[in-house]
Amino acid sequence: MWTKKNRCKYNRDKLRYPSDLTDQEWMLIEQLIPPAQKGGNKRTVDIREVINGILYLLSTGCQWRYIPKDLPPKSTLSDYLNRWNYDGTIDKLHDVLYMMCREQAGAECSPTACIIDSQSVKSAEKGGANVDPHGYDAGKKIKGKKRHILVDTVGLLLHAIVHPADIQDRDGGIMVLSMLFGKFPFLEKLYADSAYQGPIFQTKLADVLPQLKIEIIKRSDHAKGFQILPRRWVVERTIAWLNRCRRLAKDFENLSLNALVFLRLASIRLMLRRLCIST
Repeated sequence: MWTKKNRCKYNRDKLRYPSDLTDQEWMLIEQLIPPAQKGGNKRTVDIREVINGILYLLSTGCQWRYIPKDLPPKSTLSDYLNRWNYDGTIDKLHDVLYMMCREQAGAECSPTACIIDSQSVKSAEKGGANVDPHGYDAGKKIKGKKRHILVDTVGLLLHAIVHPADIQDRDGGIMVLSMLFGKFPFLEKLYADSAYQGPIFQTKLADVLPQLKIEIIKRSDHAKGFQILPRRWVVERTIAWLNRCRRLAKDFENLSLNALVFLRLASIRLMLRRLCIST
């Protein structure tokens, strides 16, 4: 609950930037950051400042070269971001915070129901030797990438992938579900919109996760104007939460893997603030 006492604890007015970690947030993740590697020179970089710099980039959407001078340089931020992505640190942070948020919400650590949806995002102007291909979403008339996300009934991110926008939802949905690798073994129910209906998706779903039953939630043909649909509003709300990070306003990344990293960081940022507001 957002009480006056909690508001004082979560006061960001004294921070240098609104995106900086508070003391409570830093305490939650400090022990999850891997120590410096043995051998070589002693680490001189302030890891908390590195995370502050990455969160500044995520929140403001600025270019790498426009990072303020009082934060670590872009080379340092990029190096640590890539390192933590490849050694699994970001995934570990996400998993631990996810379980803490589930416990805070009074739910079991492993969900039994999930909701799937996609978001097509326009690609920004890019350049470089390595640029992952984009596509054209004819339905939404968007040229860029598509973010496919899977959330639980609380609205927390379970899994996500980023792929070209011309891949249909039913194919992208199977890609997301096939990459869970048994991470959530108690999933029984999948809620989705009409883009995922049909025998093709159901057949592939039965091959990937035979225990998962799908329920298609359609908008009534007689409804007029805006209508809140059961369960589907949860994933739409999560997309809105993640889009508060301006780095996700467009597809700025050359590599889809980097786009997925920022999507996970947005989810981490969301969970950190949720946990600290309620403490």
